[in-house]
Amino acid sequence: MALRDASVIVIETARTVVRGGLGLHELLKTPSVIIQARVGLRKNASTFNEFQVNSGATENGASSSRASSLPLIVQSNASVNDYLVGTQLDDALAAGQDIAISWPFADGDVRDWTQAEAIWKYVLFNQLERRRAQNESPVLLSMYHGLSRDTYEKTCQVFFERFNVAGLGILERPMAQLYATTNLSGVVVDIEYDKTDITPIYEGFIQRSACDTIPLGIRDCHNYLIHILRSNQSLMKTLFPPDSEIPPTDAVVEDTLLALVKQILDDGHIKVPSDGETAIPEDEGITDIAAIVVAGKEKAVIESGMKKKANAKASAAEQARAREIEALDLITVQFRDKSVTLGKERHRLCEPLFDPTLLDGLNGSVTKQVPLQQAVGHAVREADVDMRRYIWDGLLVTGDITRNVKGIAIALQSRLSPFIAQPELVSDLQPRSIRILGLPEYYPEYRDTGEGFAAFLGSSIVAKLTFSDPHTKNFVSKADYTHRGPRSIIEMSPSLL
Repeated sequence: MALRDASVIVIETARTVVRGGLGLHELLKTPSVIIQARVGLRKNASTFNEFQVNSGATENGASSSRASSLPLIVQSNASVNDYLVGTQLDDALAAGQDIAISWPFADGDVRDWTQAEAIWKYVLFNQLERRRAQNESPVLLSMYHGLSRDTYEKTCQVFFERFNVAGLGILERPMAQLYATTNLSGVVVDIEYDKTDITPIYEGFIQRSACDTIPLGIRDCHNYLIHILRSNQSLMKTLFPPDSEIPPTDAVVEDTLLALVKQILDDGHIKVPSDGETAIPEDEGITDIAAIVVAGKEKAVIESGMKKKANAKASAAEQARAREIEALDLITVQFRDKSVTLGKERHRLCEPLFDPTLLDGLNGSVTKQVPLQQAVGHAVREADVDMRRYIWDGLLVTGDITRNVKGIAIALQSRLSPFIAQPELVSDLQPRSIRILGLPEYYPEYRDTGEGFAAFLGSSIVAKLTFSDPHTKNFVSKADYTHRGPRSIIEMSPSLL
């Protein structure tokens, strides 16, 4: 049976987020489903004592570097239908219900299969509106790399026996992320909520002995900026007027500042200054019209030209004032019916990634983690010496934070220069520079998404190739599963052979 592009489903399963989409169009689209990779279980007197709470450890033996601090809540007799997912969970929390939250993928593996099934089921049947009895959709599933054969086989079993899919292919997320840039070699730096995964890849093969995971992520960036904003007296007086009848508690202050940080982050008001970033060259008046049209930036160029003309007519005093405001880098945003003014301190969001010692003392903790640039440099050096030049030729920084914050890759690139500067080694194997990778401009749906959707785009590209010919051996068909069972996925997964 031929598999139609319109019926293909792509599901990206990350540590803290799951994305999905139905159909492979000529112009590949961004995910239509984006949910947090968490489930909720209502607490009650009869079941609460049966909960087992794990944090930072897993039953399946995840290494300490991959183990997450996000909770795992286990109830032995809970069924798939007992768990709340997506909007169901959001609505229950908003209503103030007593809910136990669990993150089944937080270690980069599957911590609890019932919870994992509940999330995938919600995406397939609630959000993508598939019907189990007549499910003609094959699924391309991207997951963390380095999973065991048992995990692959159990995943295959769940999708065929529980979801009745027409076919299944499994792709390792770092490979999907690199494929999205049209490269086969490079180092993928995936910044997630409380972890950052570093994956060197050479000619389409993950260098497993060189992979690393460090416990630094978006949460640390949030906490650090909250700490900085607390010292902004003007901001604190605006958010919490001194004449308030009830002074705010520490928890209220923390939650309010976190909401503010997330808002300015989502609105794109944060950038990352690099260490030794080169200046942007001045416009010499030469415009590549064809390139602008292909990139879909005509409107931006026209507006920029009009702004330059208006500035040229402004008085000297007005121009001086504009330069002063630009130097201060002030912004005013509306936050909870208040006008809030912020300065350059907002750009310090990502500093803990490059200097974890800044987190010392926050919440009474002492950080012994290595900086991101040191972890990346060490990971690449763990690869064979003849591979390093090609790996350094492709630095891809991805993760949700890159959708809204510009400059993380440039900042990391500038800090990695000591790892390729080896004057004593002069040979063809020595890398000359580090090249930053990004998503190609010819995917119009992805132009303004940073590199945050790299895994989904790469998975969509692979799905288009995988399911185009039903006679290839790149996925498990329903007939394959009927004949050989869950072990059929092993033959379709080169990383396991």
